[in-house]
Amino acid sequence: MTIRIATFNMENLFRRPAAFRLENPADRDQVLADFAKLVAVLDKPTYTDTDKAEILRIVAAYRAYEIYDLKHPDPKGPPPIVINQSRPGKRTGLFDTARPPKTPQDITATGRGSWTGWAELGQDDLDMTMVRNTGRVVAEVDADIMLTVEVEDRLTLERFNNDVLAEALGRRPYPYNLLIDGNDPRGIDIGILSKHPITSVRSHIFDTDPDNPADRLFSRDCPEFEIQLDGSPLVILGNHLKSKYLDDPELRLAQAKRVAEVYRAAAERTPHVLVAGDLNDDPESDALAELLVTGVRDVMSHPSYHGEPGTHEPCTRLQDKIDYLLLPPPLWHEVQHVGLETRGIFAPGIKSFDTVKSKLTEASDHAALYVDLDL
Repeated sequence: MTIRIATFNMENLFRRPAAFRLENPADRDQVLADFAKLVAVLDKPTYTDTDKAEILRIVAAYRAYEIYDLKHPDPKGPPPIVINQSRPGKRTGLFDTARPPKTPQDITATGRGSWTGWAELGQDDLDMTMVRNTGRVVAEVDADIMLTVEVEDRLTLERFNNDVLAEALGRRPYPYNLLIDGNDPRGIDIGILSKHPITSVRSHIFDTDPDNPADRLFSRDCPEFEIQLDGSPLVILGNHLKSKYLDDPELRLAQAKRVAEVYRAAAERTPHVLVAGDLNDDPESDALAELLVTGVRDVMSHPSYHGEPGTHEPCTRLQDKIDYLLLPPPLWHEVQHVGLETRGIFAPGIKSFDTVKSKLTEASDHAALYVDLDL
């Protein structure tokens, strides 16, 4: 039996933080930096006048007090940052919502414990052409099992499966899909689509950082998806390691070390264990070295692969490779073919789908990587 396994960073399916859609990287980084600063200040037990002034600066700059009305949308789009007050008012809110805040005195809260709510990144609907192009990538790859990276939640995955793959593109939907919400609050989780029954999943969202035991180790998760096949069960370790934004190589290395431990434990249960996903580092990095020392091998190093060296635009350099399917020795000898679907990307030098005409309509800036195995 030949089975195709793939990994694809979809960069969300229907909704994505508005900041992520800014074309200028400097603008995007500024929003994320201000968001991190706002969250840090809001978490303080007591707000000084300086703290309140900083809160109001960010709130005003990003319209964070605005409630976005879909019937009467702001022409500037959804606020990039939102203050979500679950109990607004002078006694339980951060500020009086009857009017936009203007001065530090307008903040009625005295500290984190005096109001109910939180800050979050504002969400924006993706262009449906982009969504359909994501579906085109999935349909063209036509994997039996596809690891999905950066997906909002399981019901969104189900909606994509039925509304896009089946209804819009006329493809058979996947009968099985699964996703466990991870540690990232932005809705960029790790899921799976499968034509074969998913018999179990083990989550690692509660694993702690060895160097900082009070912190969660994984930026998202490292779910162990077990798939029922005719022979030995197949286990896929889904990953999305720490990104290069506000880079922390040591954290990414610690995550990779833990993934290696999870792999070794899973390999004691079945010889068919794959490490897959967006590892956010190149093949010569310390993080990859920790994984490769277990004996797994990168499918793009297999003799049957003849495509581009990278998986992230422009895909032309080894440094562009951050997505992986790592096979254990028993599966390496069963490889029939390895491929990379790049047509969902809009970038110089890449021949895109005819429906991918700009960055706003590309499926993702990641290619979908797949391997055919004779099992």
